[in-house]
Amino acid sequence: MKERYYSLDVFRGATVAFMILVNNQMGESYAPLDHAPWHGLTPTDLVFPFFLFAVGNALSFVVPGFQQLPQGGSSVFLKKVIRRTLLIFLIGLFLNWSPFLRWDHDSLVWKKWEWLNDQGVLSGVRVMSVLGRIALCYFFASMLVYFCKPVTACLIGVLLLLAYWALCAWLGDPADPYSLSGYFGTAIDKAVFGAAHLYHGEGVAFDPEGLASTIPAILSVVIGYFAGRFIRQKGKNFEMLSTLFAGGLGLLFVGYCWNMAFPVNKKIWTSSFTVVSAGFAMVTLALFIFLIEFKGGKGAWSRFFDVFGKNPLFIFVLSGLVPRFSGLLRIPDGGDGAGRTLYRTPFSWIYEHVAKPAAFHQEKMASLLFALGIVLFYWLIGWLLDRRKIYIKV
Repeated sequence: MKERYYSLDVFRGATVAFMILVNNQMGESYAPLDHAPWHGLTPTDLVFPFFLFAVGNALSFVVPGFQQLPQGGSSVFLKKVIRRTLLIFLIGLFLNWSPFLRWDHDSLVWKKWEWLNDQGVLSGVRVMSVLGRIALCYFFASMLVYFCKPVTACLIGVLLLLAYWALCAWLGDPADPYSLSGYFGTAIDKAVFGAAHLYHGEGVAFDPEGLASTIPAILSVVIGYFAGRFIRQKGKNFEMLSTLFAGGLGLLFVGYCWNMAFPVNKKIWTSSFTVVSAGFAMVTLALFIFLIEFKGGKGAWSRFFDVFGKNPLFIFVLSGLVPRFSGLLRIPDGGDGAGRTLYRTPFSWIYEHVAKPAAFHQEKMASLLFALGIVLFYWLIGWLLDRRKIYIKV
């Protein structure tokens, strides 16, 4: 089955666009555009698993070609997967380390691998990242679906989800194994990377893209693969569409039942979160296929998202690099009343002097307007690349 599914491109592009939107909120944001504080789910929490699901969709179109190669096809496949895994992981590390300079009071200094912050606490370059997790999930999911039969791959996937649940329950703090302080995976990340090289956005050393929580995330790719494989095999008919939609609803039912024992939580990527987010992804993809492939609902909206889907990884990386490098620039913006000049980065200056006045100084609306402007900025770059037929792939 070699039918082209434009809806898959739009789904991938919409995911990238929404990822940029939620990553560029400034100040206070509307609840759906922020992550759940801990347990629970918001639309923002679905962005990353949707992207992994889309990675799996893409794999379903690539793997069969390698499997049909004569003797030696496995070697070619392995070289391609290993090369791509290393490249994506290193790009993520490069992004974390960039812009390789940092402000130390009023001076720019080299951003070393480790340094002491203003409080005298050891800080360092974060090792794991969104791209780091994508790389690892892509690698292990590729190995699973290429070398295992479908039934075996599904069985291993279920066992991994159950095993992760058991590890969280048995190795975590007995008082609350699914809490920030009780989660067992943090100890592994500290032992492997060191506390200085973990994410500190929660106020403590805790990495939401840590090693242990990557285990269930692999299944987000695997489920995406089997969804794409099913779509390819069945073709464009209502049996495929209704089965895909029903499958998504089934995953949602199972995931929310599991939630009663193992809470849905994106930050430690619980097994129930994997199942629930995959269910939402399947239902959403079914709706995209229905609107685009069955109803011919193509238009400005689909072309808008399709632009992001043409160069997804490049646009995502660029959306991380631009604010980091522009953050080295400091724009004078008044004083603090004590004779000291206040400085803003270009992005914060635009937020304060453009987005806020445009939103009548409503914080949440200003944050949304600013983020929408950023999305349009990267869309324009993507559109220019697409117009020139430039597609940057890893």
